[in-house]
Amino acid sequence: MNNRPIGFFDSGIGGLSIWKAVNAMLPNESTIYLADSKNAPYGEKPIEKIKHFSFKNVDLLLKHEAKLIVVACNTATTNAIEDLRSHYNIPFIGIEPATKPAAISTVTGKIGILATQGTFASELFLNTSKAFRGSVEIIETAGTGLVQIVESGSLEDARPLLEKYLNPMVEAGVDNIVLGCTHYPFLTPIIKSIVPNNIAIIDSGDAVARRTRHIIESYDLASITPPEHNFYTNGKLEVLKAFAAQLKGSSSPITSTALDF
Repeated sequence: MNNRPIGFFDSGIGGLSIWKAVNAMLPNESTIYLADSKNAPYGEKPIEKIKHFSFKNVDLLLKHEAKLIVVACNTATTNAIEDLRSHYNIPFIGIEPATKPAAISTVTGKIGILATQGTFASELFLNTSKAFRGSVEIIETAGTGLVQIVESGSLEDARPLLEKYLNPMVEAGVDNIVLGCTHYPFLTPIIKSIVPNNIAIIDSGDAVARRTRHIIESYDLASITPPEHNFYTNGKLEVLKAFAAQLKGSSSPITSTALDF
């Protein structure tokens, strides 16, 4: 089982930002990645739809013999991961907005969170953020339309929306902005050109990578064969290939394939 791949899924190519962090920390592990671009964005779907897509993706990853699964989607994690854990006998690693590190490190006492409406409405996010609301002001903004722009590959088109969403946070005095959707880190260069340099941009990639490494070590799942990486999409293959070509840190070839799922 050790030589089986780590499985990832997201509502499109956004989870590649998580894949990149995990691959950098665990370069000897094979991976399989599902981009469910056909159904993006999850954040604007009803909870039952989100759960349906999540179970569908997990079933496909298990058919490809994934040894553990990274739910590389904030919305799927916050709305479905507990159901997945109770249904399948396999380790799951989720991702949610990095509210805690932002709340701990803030000096102004104000943080901004840019996420999908589905993430904000989830019970998991509400419970996590509730612990900090007494001491920190949290400014929540739904990044409506950003996932679709990232999925199109035309990232600069996101600038007007980002200015609309981020400028009120800056004016309110935040010193940390949390990117609560795995698509958003691909927009970090544009975000940094909009907000002042003293504002920290925080995502969850490194934390997920550390957790994945911990699971690999705890379950004695480290691979001993040369790694290979297979990416699948039910959306535009050329977009997946373009993003895959930009990934740094992998010394092993990446195969991108269109798949109807």
